[in-house]
Amino acid sequence: MATKCTKCGPGYATPLEAMKGPREEIVYLPCIYRNTGIEAPDYLATVDVDPKSPHYSQVIEPNEIHAKCNLGNLHTSHCLASGEVMISSLGDPQGNGKGGFVLLDGETFEVKGTWEKPGGEAPMGYDFWYQPRHNIMVSTEWAAPNVFKDGFNPAHVEAGLYGSHIHVWDWQRHEIIQTLQMKDGLIPLEIRFLHDPDATQGFVGCALSSNIQRFYKNEGGTWSVEKVIQVPSKKVKGWMLPEMPGLITDILLSLDDRFLYFSNWLHGDIRQYDISNPKKPRLTGQIFLGGSIVKGGSVQVLEDQELTCQPEPLVVKGKRVPGGPQMIQLSLDGKRLYVTTSLYSAWDKQFYPNLIREGSVMLQIDVDTANGGLKLNPNFLVDFGKEPLGPALAHELRYPGGDCSSDIWI
Repeated sequence: MATKCTKCGPGYATPLEAMKGPREEIVYLPCIYRNTGIEAPDYLATVDVDPKSPHYSQVIEPNEIHAKCNLGNLHTSHCLASGEVMISSLGDPQGNGKGGFVLLDGETFEVKGTWEKPGGEAPMGYDFWYQPRHNIMVSTEWAAPNVFKDGFNPAHVEAGLYGSHIHVWDWQRHEIIQTLQMKDGLIPLEIRFLHDPDATQGFVGCALSSNIQRFYKNEGGTWSVEKVIQVPSKKVKGWMLPEMPGLITDILLSLDDRFLYFSNWLHGDIRQYDISNPKKPRLTGQIFLGGSIVKGGSVQVLEDQELTCQPEPLVVKGKRVPGGPQMIQLSLDGKRLYVTTSLYSAWDKQFYPNLIREGSVMLQIDVDTANGGLKLNPNFLVDFGKEPLGPALAHELRYPGGDCSSDIWI
C-alpha cells in the first residue's frame, strides 16, 4: 500500500484480510453536469449506504470538483508505493489520442509530470493496472476523445478509430514492451489483474465486441490474450443497427479472485461468473436492471440466443429506472454490489435520452457468495434526478478506505 495517499485507509496486508474489514458506510461518486444543458459544476457526492443510518440511500454531502490542471481527458487513478498518484489519459487537451499517464504528488495533488518517457505514450488510452512483483503494467484503449465525445458513430468503427489492443509496460523502465491485439475484441476498456499480487493473469472487458478476454504471462516471459466469455448480440428492430451488442462497460473481481462481474449497458444486465478456473469462467448469476431491450420500449428483439422474451422494465421504490447498469463496485466482503447507470453524457443522450432529463440512479444488489446469484435490494435507490441543481449523472463508485477496483497489493 502507498504510504501517503492511503495513509487514512485501513491498510490491509492482503486481499483476503481486506474481506474481513468493516462494512462500508459511505460511497463517493463523481456527478456530472457537463453536456446535460445544466450550467453547474461537476461535484463529488457522498452517499450513505449504512442501513442503520436515518440517511440510508441518500446523498448526504455534495462537494464541488475544481479542475487542477489543463491535462484534460483523464480517467483512471491509482496510488503508487512512492506516495504519488498516477492517472491515465485518453488524449491531449485538443482531443487527439494520447495514452499517457500523469503523476501527482500524493499529499498536495500538484502535477509532477508524466510517468512514461517523453514520446513513449500509447496511441490511445483508458484504464490501467500494475503488478510490481512482475515489473508489469497493462493499459487499455477506448479512442481519441474527438472520436467519442459527440456520441457513437458506426462509421468510426469501420475507419478503425476505436481501440483493439492492450499495452504491456515495463514498470521500472516506464516503456511499452509488448502490444497485444484482442481476439475479436473492440474497445477494451476496464482491465483487472487478479488481486493476488503473485498472479500473472487478469481480465479485460471489450465493450463493443461484448467479450471478456484473459491476459496471461507465458513461460518465456511474454504475454498473451484469449477470449473466455462472449455475450451474443441480439438481432433487433427499432435501433440504430440491426444487431445490438451488450456493450460491456465495467468489470471487477471479488477480492478472493473467485467471482468476475460485468455490466452490459445496452442489454441491461449484470453477470456474475465463477472464475475458479480462469480459463473457463462459469455463469453463476444474472440480473436485468433496465437497458434498451425492455418490454414496451422502442426496440423489438427479433432473434435472441439467450432469452425467450424481453425483460420487464425495472421499477424501484416507484421509479422506473432509466438507462442500463454501467459502473459497478463490490463490497469488501463480496456480499453487496453497487451500480450506477450513466456512461458518458454524449452517449447517454444518444442511447438513453431519459437519463439527461431524469438523471441517473444508484442501485444495490445482494450477492450470494456461497452458491452464486444476484438479487435486487428493493429498499435501496439513490435518485440523482432529485439533486438541488437539477438531474445529475452519477458515475464511478469509490469507498474511503479502498475497494475492489482501486486497491493494488505490492
